[in-house]
Amino acid sequence: MAYLRTTDAAKYLGLGKSTLERKRFDGSGPIFRKLGGKAVVYATDDLDAWASKSIFGSTSEAQAA
Repeated sequence: MAYLRTTDAAKYLGLGKSTLERKRFDGSGPIFRKLGGKAVVYATDDLDAWASKSIFGSTSEAQAA
């Protein structure tokens, strides 16, 4: 399993680093791990699973979510 730091995880998802950090803070983002008490990392499998929850067939469907 591959792990990415916040900057690389944000790039992987096509988000800004601050957006991913904000989502981590408010609990709306992908699950993460803290290694050594400080280093925040994301498993690519978890990033893919989180992104897969946002699949829509139309813009009106996405707005309702």
